[in-house]
Amino acid sequence: MKDFLKILFLQSTILTGALFSMEKSFTPAVSFEAASERADSIVQQLTLDEKLSIIGGVNHFFIHGLERFGFPDLYMADATQGVHIRNTYRDQTFEIEPMERSTAFPCPLLLAATWNTELAYQYAKAVGEECRLGGVSVLLGPGLNLYRISQCGRNFEYFGEDPFLVSQMIRNYISGLQSTGTIGTLKHFVANNTDFFRRRSNSVVSERALHELYTQGFRAGIEAGAMAVMTSYNLVNGEWSGQSRDVIHDVLRNKLGFRWMVMTDWWSVWDGEKVIESGQDLEMPGPKAVQGAKDLLNAGKIEESDIDRMASSILTTLFAMGIYNRLPVDHSYDEQFPEHEKIALQTAREGIVLLKNEDMLPIPLKTVRRILITGEYVTKNATGGGSAYVEGYNTVTVLEALKGEFGDKIIYDPNPTEKVIEEADMVLVNTGTSDSEGWDRPFDLPDSTNQFIIYCLDHNPKSVVIVHSGGGINMSPWQARAGAILHTWYKGQIGNVALAEILSGKTNPSGKLPITIEKRFEDSPGYGYIPEGEQLYHDWPREKEYEHPVYDVDYKEDIFIGYRWYEHKKIAPLYPFGHGLSYTQFEYTNLDIPEVQVKTDTPVRVSVQIKNIGGREGAETVQLYVRDEACSLPRPEKELKAFAKVCLQPGERQTLFFELGKDAFAFWHPDLKDWTVEPGVFAIMIGKSSQEIVLEKSVTVVD
Repeated sequence: MKDFLKILFLQSTILTGALFSMEKSFTPAVSFEAASERADSIVQQLTLDEKLSIIGGVNHFFIHGLERFGFPDLYMADATQGVHIRNTYRDQTFEIEPMERSTAFPCPLLLAATWNTELAYQYAKAVGEECRLGGVSVLLGPGLNLYRISQCGRNFEYFGEDPFLVSQMIRNYISGLQSTGTIGTLKHFVANNTDFFRRRSNSVVSERALHELYTQGFRAGIEAGAMAVMTSYNLVNGEWSGQSRDVIHDVLRNKLGFRWMVMTDWWSVWDGEKVIESGQDLEMPGPKAVQGAKDLLNAGKIEESDIDRMASSILTTLFAMGIYNRLPVDHSYDEQFPEHEKIALQTAREGIVLLKNEDMLPIPLKTVRRILITGEYVTKNATGGGSAYVEGYNTVTVLEALKGEFGDKIIYDPNPTEKVIEEADMVLVNTGTSDSEGWDRPFDLPDSTNQFIIYCLDHNPKSVVIVHSGGGINMSPWQARAGAILHTWYKGQIGNVALAEILSGKTNPSGKLPITIEKRFEDSPGYGYIPEGEQLYHDWPREKEYEHPVYDVDYKEDIFIGYRWYEHKKIAPLYPFGHGLSYTQFEYTNLDIPEVQVKTDTPVRVSVQIKNIGGREGAETVQLYVRDEACSLPRPEKELKAFAKVCLQPGERQTLFFELGKDAFAFWHPDLKDWTVEPGVFAIMIGKSSQEIVLEKSVTVVD
């Protein structure tokens, strides 16, 4: 396992040492042109009823087949963090070979916290192999909506707040997944950043914010070769995304250049005419909105060529990937499960973030004899719910993992007395949240939970707080008093082993926050999004969601989300984006930019040295930010534009090389309707986090 860890770190160093080498891409076996030609020839032979059948799903999770051509129904499955096994749905049995198990990987937000793009490739490749085993032609992921508000119930499914970090992880995820012959689906397009009555929320967002923030991960996935996109539940500037010509035809297809299959989210569109004219291809889970297509044709509101385009787009995608030319189940992947579990474990090792450590961790085993473990999610694992849920197998709880690592030193008491707490050499207090699609959850923990944490801290200063959550939570009531804090996210089926290893010191933590954790929700850019007089709910609203009036979610912060917002407003967060501690220390020196003046189209080359000056092996993510010193439009104080994760032995030094292209200095100009670089001075900053900048130099960009 140690060799496996070193290989992944080595690959990560090579891939992220220079900006452009971070990017992988996928090319299907059959070109778009050849697949499109074949698809058009098939469509010309179809009856109108056959065409209409293929543009609507069937049996909840299938693309409708064409029996007379020998094309079977094709199965699609959720989600990003593994295969959600559904052999039945709403009492309906699927006609597929049952899948006995699938690996529950750590959640994508934890994967983002690794800042390891090669690991993202391996993670997604493993998910794709299990798709092949389960007869899954299309994975309904990766999800990549930005972390705009900490309360969003689906944050755990996504990759954080920064569009550059999201983009690099998504490029490699798509390449890894689709290398197995499984179609990846980028979702949810676009500006889908809350699950509070999600079908009724109208995202009021500027053109600039859409391009600079909310479409960047999609653009990266498209450039990497993603072959499907799913539109979102919400409205975008007044129209439901899944039937919006502005969203699909103008932005997704024209601006981002997407050529393959577009599908709706389940039960998310209402107007068949708009759906057909929007650039949409496939309505899921069935043709509810477009079922009146014949009437629209007879009324002259649409042309049959519109239906032809949709059917051809779906078939083009499937032909290019060769979906119809393979066996639906590939049992050769059965033997890969042990490797997949290793990848899941390694992801947890690299993604758990040590937020605070006052010489408390690793646990000094020579002096500590009695470790009390208490709180929530000790005997059951914290997981995200909804479509992203993956049950897994060989599941290890926190208690099982800690007993395996520390043996009889572990004492579990869910309701310890003052005496039990005081007599422990160390206390591990567990807390967290159960996040899910369908609703948002409070940033604040319940008062009773906070009081219990404080109760433990009051009676034993040697207390570590362990957070199991799909996003940021309010730690302000007890953060200052905790001796150490670990944010462990949702770790999947075996991730608690990684937690135990980090506590014991067997594994050196290297995770970095892919989000900003605010001191209070009122500080965040999305505060106030819930309509006046309403409050958060728990559990699926079902029919109430359709009855709720449409309400506006005003993206009033524009391009300033995440760390951009806190720096722009000069609000100090509790923990900044990119933050994460190690059991060793790193020194940054010798920032060098050989050419201090370059032309707009000339790459800027940057190098920096990093040295492990501590006493043990460790990994560090070097973060490169750029600031435009003067611009005609407001820009953030800094923007992440490159990063590299390196593993170093004590005393080892390494030089990292970055190459910044035009994209690193560009912004979207709403008047020009395009990206532009204004000549001027740009600061190049090297940091341990967005807040801890350790080196800085300038470069001048000229025409």
